[in-house]
Amino acid sequence: MSKENTHLFNGIEFIKDRLYFAILKQKIRSSSERHCFCVDDELSYENFYADFGPLNLAMFYRFCCKLTKKLKIFSHAKKKIVFYTCGDKKKQANAAYLIGSYAVMHLQKTPEEAYSLLVSRNTTYLHFRDASFGTCMYNLTILDCLCAVHKALQFGWLNFSNFDVEEYEHYERAENGDFNWIIPGKFLAFSGPHPKSKIENGYPLHAPEAYFPYFRKHNVTTVIRLNKKMYDAKRFTDMGFDHHDLFFVDGSTPNDAIVTKFMNICENTDGAIAVHCKAGLGRTGTLIACYMMKHFRLTAAEAIAWIRICRPGSVIGPQQNFIEDLQSSLWAEGDLYRQKLSELENGSSKMAVTGILSGVDDISINGKNKNIARRTEMYFDEEEEEERSGLTQGDKLRALKSKRQSRASTGSLSLEENKIHTRSTSNSLRIILQSSAQRCKSVKSQNPSDNVDVRKRTRTSLGSNRANSPLLHSRLARSLGNLHVMASEKNHEFSEVSPGPMATGSMGSQANLKHVSPVNSELLPLPPQPSNITTA
Repeated sequence: MSKENTHLFNGIEFIKDRLYFAILKQKIRSSSERHCFCVDDELSYENFYADFGPLNLAMFYRFCCKLTKKLKIFSHAKKKIVFYTCGDKKKQANAAYLIGSYAVMHLQKTPEEAYSLLVSRNTTYLHFRDASFGTCMYNLTILDCLCAVHKALQFGWLNFSNFDVEEYEHYERAENGDFNWIIPGKFLAFSGPHPKSKIENGYPLHAPEAYFPYFRKHNVTTVIRLNKKMYDAKRFTDMGFDHHDLFFVDGSTPNDAIVTKFMNICENTDGAIAVHCKAGLGRTGTLIACYMMKHFRLTAAEAIAWIRICRPGSVIGPQQNFIEDLQSSLWAEGDLYRQKLSELENGSSKMAVTGILSGVDDISINGKNKNIARRTEMYFDEEEEEERSGLTQGDKLRALKSKRQSRASTGSLSLEENKIHTRSTSNSLRIILQSSAQRCKSVKSQNPSDNVDVRKRTRTSLGSNRANSPLLHSRLARSLGNLHVMASEKNHEFSEVSPGPMATGSMGSQANLKHVSPVNSELLPLPPQPSNITTA
């Protein structure tokens, strides 16, 4: 008993005489004076290579539900609540990230205050890393993650009162579409569509038509493709979606022209934008991070951290350093952009919005004037080079993702614990034929954070391990049906679009979408009705 009391004495106090965090060598029991719990086995990161965190948004949500319930339950009212970890260094880092993020979100602590508590016992934590292997040369700290959560709360990207955890877990899976919202109502990152729905290199591929119902329902009006042309863009444009190609080689970084073009598209688009490369991780996360730095003044580390919390495995190798190198120039571009918008709003000029963008375009990211036309002829040569190289980084990441077992992220968290927060409903997502529960402001300029620590982080390369583990075709047919089932809906009135998951503001207009019927080609049969439905 004295040994256990020593453990508690060494715990980090987050709420006086009430909530503690401890790193222990073994599990401890609850007593009449305290309630102890650990999530080492319940919340487990699904890695690609040597990456191990941070835990994704659904796991953070489930942790918040669990801890909030323990703090509110009557039987624990007079007990000290001890959240502890007795896992390895990786588990310790994720546990610290969870309790620190909880403190930022629910205890009104600043990221710096929460982090100071975490290191108050001279505790050190592993830094998170990218989805590659070998020596990690770019450090993403727990403080970076806490700052990212703080910014997400500030900008309304993180709002658990309308977050649907089952929807998130369902659609992040490879067989169900493999997509995540990064900025709700603005950016959706997804794996690249294929001409025909099938399994390739162990990864379930989806035809463009598979995404139409969800995109329409959630006001996705524009698709940006960053990888080589695997499908005909007309399959999107003929259905009323805008489509843009901004190719650069898998695993590489975009040139100035691509960054500028991406910004222009996103700044002139009403509605949400779906961005994809091959796996929807590296190139996709890189450009979305650039937008976040320019328009929300996030640091590079904050942008990378938030994107990985939403979509684990995003931004890889040299892309991390590329984003860091662009931070200052993108902040400057964003300041000028907001200044010109403010001048317009104040009535000093009624020039076209495109005039604003043309002025911002003159700013050089790398200190040189940009010329988009000058570089477009390079895209086709690079695309041919990628095609000749065989399996690329994106292929390998997609194959690894598809190998993950079909299981809930938390087997022992009860359904009751997951209902602490009210989830939003999306009628279109409830029509999945009674299949298992789904696993699915113009921004003001900010002053740079006082704690911004500009870290130069050298490049690391992604290894070439190949993973080939085909899924059963029956499983693919069953799960892909979830994407296609809504294609049979007769009502496609675009004016009745509901916000995307986690979205807190109203969506943009969808006037540029045509009222058309879905294409019937390559739709998979609907899945059979399951006999047993269980909810973790």
